[in-house]
Amino acid sequence: MAQAAVLHEKRGFVCEVTLNRPDNRNAMAPELLQAFEAVIGEVKADREIRCLIVTGSGSNFCSGADFRSGILERGGALPHEASLAIYRPFLGLLDVAVPVIAAMNGHAIGGGFGLALVCDIRVANRAAKYGANFGRLGLHPGMAVTYFLPRVAGLPRAAELLFTGRLFNGEEAARMGIANYATAPEGVLEKARELAGEIAGCAPAAVRMMKRSLYRHVGWDPRSAAEFEAHCQARTVDMEDSKEGIRALLEKRAPNFRGI
Repeated sequence: MAQAAVLHEKRGFVCEVTLNRPDNRNAMAPELLQAFEAVIGEVKADREIRCLIVTGSGSNFCSGADFRSGILERGGALPHEASLAIYRPFLGLLDVAVPVIAAMNGHAIGGGFGLALVCDIRVANRAAKYGANFGRLGLHPGMAVTYFLPRVAGLPRAAELLFTGRLFNGEEAARMGIANYATAPEGVLEKARELAGEIAGCAPAAVRMMKRSLYRHVGWDPRSAAEFEAHCQARTVDMEDSKEGIRALLEKRAPNFRGI
């Protein structure tokens, strides 16, 4: 029997969701995204859950889009609709009423980094690599990355990270405020469970209301940002630079961008 692409397990009042394609670096392939969407639907319907942990199996949290899977193929969808559809399963975490902790066990790049940003709290692996490398692929970011990043790291830092596409390790992520904690690789899930246990020990209705209040008071609207980004990303997908960037990534070489 084939192993499930996404696992979920309840441990008391805490649910753990694990991306489970380590052989493919937990990349955003259609199978994994569909499984994630189904699992999060179950989580949202379970009123006993007081905290959710999202993590990955193997050495990656999520490596971003699996460009070999045909994920950029649009079928009959409009360009921006196709781009938004890629991220919709991960954006489903925005509808989870309880706190969500990203246990970033390994690398989280591009859309995988976006998955971490959608969560409320992040625990990083101090040795792993993180970042929004879209510019190095000739792509505009998606999944509201341009919305989340300045709000967690500050505008000047977000500008640097987005414009350069630079990757950084977990220790840097914690220093920049992107991660709440950075631990040794084997301590990431342990720390996330510790935090989840503290949250689950609080009054569940109060915590749910606190989460709504917290985001309401900062004018939180990442969905609109993701929709705008989808238009921008769809435009860059059609450009020669993105085709060159993706080819270069797959061929493990530096891209030769021409601005077209």
